[in-house]
Amino acid sequence: MYSFNIERPTSVADAVAALGGDEAQALSGGQTLIPTLKARLASPTTLVSLTGITDMAEIDSAGGKITIGGATNHAAVAADGSYPALSALAANIGDPAVRNRGTIGGSLANNDPSACYPAAALASGATITTNARSIAADDYFQGMFDTALEEGEIITGVTFPIPEKAHYEKFVQPASRFALVGVFVAKYADGVRVAVTGASNEGVFRWTEAEAELSANFSADALDGLSASSDNLIEDLHGSAEYRAHLVKVMAGRAVKAAS
Repeated sequence: MYSFNIERPTSVADAVAALGGDEAQALSGGQTLIPTLKARLASPTTLVSLTGITDMAEIDSAGGKITIGGATNHAAVAADGSYPALSALAANIGDPAVRNRGTIGGSLANNDPSACYPAAALASGATITTNARSIAADDYFQGMFDTALEEGEIITGVTFPIPEKAHYEKFVQPASRFALVGVFVAKYADGVRVAVTGASNEGVFRWTEAEAELSANFSADALDGLSASSDNLIEDLHGSAEYRAHLVKVMAGRAVKAAS
């Protein structure tokens, strides 16, 4: 590690002001940022901690929606239960230490291609709210580790419309607990959304062919005639692109069967 300053604002406005300084970077749960600093892959002169902003760690559910503050940790999301599929997803992120430090805002801001929350946000048609604007999930995710966030923009909250049925199925990479492939299926009155994480070089994506079939017939059998394309899927020591394409279909079928 190296020396740096740390700011601990208690309001979003103060955090935004602190991030306006030279080489300042936001610090939420730090589950990605701290290892990055240790490896000297980033060297901000100031870290702006968001953990002291209490209204960014609140959960509110009303009117068929749940809004989760950006600094809310995974353990709190897991314990809430207002959106059961989302709570179950959060309960299986990492280990207890990670779940008590990592935050939903930090995960979405980092947009790791194997992270779980991006699949939930995209499949749920969530809205990501920042200090400056609201961004639809379909517009927010823009590629591996890439999002619509501008410099100094902070995720203050995420709003999920609660579906009729939903489930997240994850094939776990045992060393990291990230998804080798994860599929989130959400059924709404106007159709089904299916989002895949862990599989693509472009990050999280919607499997639109599966959405069309499941919207007509919400059954795992509806996927029988489909096959996920292996084009541009990740290929590494954990699995080939073809293997990941196979897992996309398998995880989607399991998610549909388990959806409640």
